[in-house]
Amino acid sequence: MAETIGLMEPLLPPEGTERLNDLALDLVSKASSFAGMLNPVVSKSLGDLVRSMNCYYSNLIEGHDTHPRDIDRALAENYSTEPNKRALQKEAVAHIAVQKMIDDGKAPDSHPISSQYGKWIHKEFCDRLPAELLWVENPDTGEKIQVIPGKYRDGSVQVGRHIPPLPKGLELFLKRFDDAYDANKLSRLQRIISIAAAHHRYLWIHPFYDGNGRVVRLMSYAALKNIEVGSELWSIARGLAREKSTYKSLLQAADEPRQGDLDGRGTLSQKSLIRFCEFFLSTCIDQVEYMSALLDFKTLSERMRIHVEEMIAMKELPKGSYALLREALLVGEFERGNVKDITGLKDRAAREVLYSLIKKGFLVSDTPRGPARLGFPIDVVERWFPLLYPVTK
Repeated sequence: MAETIGLMEPLLPPEGTERLNDLALDLVSKASSFAGMLNPVVSKSLGDLVRSMNCYYSNLIEGHDTHPRDIDRALAENYSTEPNKRALQKEAVAHIAVQKMIDDGKAPDSHPISSQYGKWIHKEFCDRLPAELLWVENPDTGEKIQVIPGKYRDGSVQVGRHIPPLPKGLELFLKRFDDAYDANKLSRLQRIISIAAAHHRYLWIHPFYDGNGRVVRLMSYAALKNIEVGSELWSIARGLAREKSTYKSLLQAADEPRQGDLDGRGTLSQKSLIRFCEFFLSTCIDQVEYMSALLDFKTLSERMRIHVEEMIAMKELPKGSYALLREALLVGEFERGNVKDITGLKDRAAREVLYSLIKKGFLVSDTPRGPARLGFPIDVVERWFPLLYPVTK
């Protein structure tokens, strides 16, 4: 019997669902307050760190634990000689590269919640993967199936108890997906809620043999940025990974059929879709709140001061280091000619402070004589950004 697109309904919670509207408004309010917290130059530098964090947590959800230190080494093209670790490092670099394309405005003009955008992410991501990660195995037959970048699956799959649409119906379901989440047809609040709903429904369709989870999390990230709610400074993936069991159980629950006459009029459970959307939006709010507290100027500068003073006491940094770091945090970047005035030291001593901080990666510059701005080497993450992710392995 032919599958019909009605199997995927409803695609959105009922308009006017009060709890979801309240969450969407709360997210907009908190994201708006967070957006202006830091100097744009500092935000851009932090974006590199958050991309690594996003990659770490998104891959962790899939069971790939590539530690931040290994990601940092991979970004410097310092790959492990151990084949499996090297492959996962390359996977991490691929994820970061695609997110950077999104952040740099190099993604397609199509709406992030669309089949075209998802196909673009899959191709760009998989094109960068080592060959050994482009194979999946049929758990029933043991057959090895190659994953083709940007190509929809041509075979049937099963994800837990859920059996996604047959290959011949994928285009039909994706067309319905595109129509339902067309931003031009939705109100501002509906657009926010639709990102949560689409997150589940894309995984329900499961258009690719592999990579669907990372694709849809990047779609969600891009969509939130597109409506100026998301930013380079926070990641939904961190929140989802930290609540991995809840995330997966609510995704699974939203696969279930309607539970009686009070559970909407579609084939799938409306109540379960609403619960997933509530979880998704609440997770977004939690991550905005967490990063807002983490990046508050007063508390961040104090963590930096304590850490730097400890390093000065251990002779690992020269006196005057904190003054330059605080200046960079406050104004974004400073000219090298100003280091004497900022530190209050004599010219030679001030230059030694600057060079010491650049050598350790605490300050970075695009050119040998260009302005200096904050760097965020992996060694400072645990002290400056506690609980951002583990760095103790």
